[in-house]
Amino acid sequence: MTEKVDLATRLTTAGVTALSDALDRLGIAGQAVGIMPVVRTMRFAGPAFTIRMLPVGQSGGVVGDYIDDVPEGAVVAIDNSGILDETVWGDILTFVAHRKGIAGTVIDGVCRDSDRCVELGYPVFARANTMRTGKDRTTADAYNVPIQLAKVRVNAGDWLVGDADGVLAIPQERVEEVLAIAATIEKAEEAIRSMIAQGMRLDDARRQVNYHALQTRQKE
Repeated sequence: MTEKVDLATRLTTAGVTALSDALDRLGIAGQAVGIMPVVRTMRFAGPAFTIRMLPVGQSGGVVGDYIDDVPEGAVVAIDNSGILDETVWGDILTFVAHRKGIAGTVIDGVCRDSDRCVELGYPVFARANTMRTGKDRTTADAYNVPIQLAKVRVNAGDWLVGDADGVLAIPQERVEEVLAIAATIEKAEEAIRSMIAQGMRLDDARRQVNYHALQTRQKE
């Protein structure tokens, strides 16, 4: 658990913009564009506990009884196909997730009872929030299976990271590689800021650290 906590800290410290640039450098499609925090100050990192939602049809079923099985430090990742007129996350789920020490929730869809996650400081990232329940409209169909978040494939255990600029997914076997490149990019950007503060032109500073190459996809 300590190792996962340390990794989560490193990822949240790096931030999603540097991590996004690192994903581009590696040719990894991991940016879940359009899924944003309920409040800009929310941030998280953790391994994905994936949930695939489907229309309830004639099968019955419930939206959120899985929550007791989500481990501490994990991120609830819900694929509801980007649907905007039915919620799959609300007050009670937020309350339980916060008590269990779950790292956060990411929804390709919408949430409700947003005041509760603000009150508790529990990170929820979604396309929007609304009032209409998903009860009798959608059901949790499968757990810890591959899902999509804004056209990004996410496998159970992949790392999800979110902050004010959005959310992204990193394949679990490539996290260290992504972190190393993100650190290189951030170091270059700090050098650029320092050069500009001393009077250098932006284009000259970028050229000196070979900045554009850092964000260009590596050749195979």
